[in-house]
Amino acid sequence: MAGENQTHVMEFMLQGFSRGQPFLFVLFLAIYLVTLLGNSAILALVSLDPHLHSPMYFFLSHLSCLDICYSSVTVPKILANALHPQATISYRGCLAQMFFLMGCAGAECALLAVMAYDRYAAICQPLHYAHAMSRGVCVAAAAGCWLWGMLDSTVHTFLASRLSFCGAARLQHIFCDVPPLLTAACSNTHPSEVALHAASVFVGLSPFLLVVVSYLHILATILRMPLATGQRKAFSTCSAHLLVVTLYFVTANVNYNRPSSGYSPAADTLVSTLYCIVTPMLNPLIYSLRNQEVRGALRKAV
Repeated sequence: MAGENQTHVMEFMLQGFSRGQPFLFVLFLAIYLVTLLGNSAILALVSLDPHLHSPMYFFLSHLSCLDICYSSVTVPKILANALHPQATISYRGCLAQMFFLMGCAGAECALLAVMAYDRYAAICQPLHYAHAMSRGVCVAAAAGCWLWGMLDSTVHTFLASRLSFCGAARLQHIFCDVPPLLTAACSNTHPSEVALHAASVFVGLSPFLLVVVSYLHILATILRMPLATGQRKAFSTCSAHLLVVTLYFVTANVNYNRPSSGYSPAADTLVSTLYCIVTPMLNPLIYSLRNQEVRGALRKAV
């Protein structure tokens, strides 16, 4: 909608907050502190305990680092706005927040696929595991995940910077993300929509399919194991990762593949909060509660 009503936006008003809400401040602060504490504990344990110096925990430490970044991109600004009469974010701050948010999302999708392949190699091809997941391969895979996420977010941020907004720019959300920006824009959003759908396939769906294929092979291998104890150990090793993958990809799919109409802003904000804020808090809890080696390392550290 090109015309005289288009303005150069200096800031966005975030409509996910009605007014200053102390309850939301306390809630998000608690989530953020648990996220920082849990993921920092995982990083410390993997670094200090020699029993956790393996590819699986190397990738787990990168997942924890991603989750810390994930929360730190959004939650501090949410906390600042929760007690403010009018929640706002600057135009450049919005684009920066979206860039790092999408970067972490893309990197985490790729990392979860790599972690699934690591479990496949360990369980289905144990004789070749040391070669397949050597130190050099692990470092290259982790670096590739981070780079993949940053390249994806660069495309989305560049396209978002080309959008125009008419009148007062209002986002029906509590932080900046691609879907609310597209809803608020009054210029042509088709390029951004195409990029978002392409990313859903290549950045979201493809890693998820790799995870599914890996775990189908893992399940078939586990069922062929002769001893029940071996089956239990394999299931225990993989169950935490599978739970994290399911939680993450389901909420991500709902967040970025919403219907163009017929959804409420409140429901959209709830899904995005689960995806970007609650999941990073749950990941270290899931791993510490479901993983015997992490629990053992934590007991020794305590």
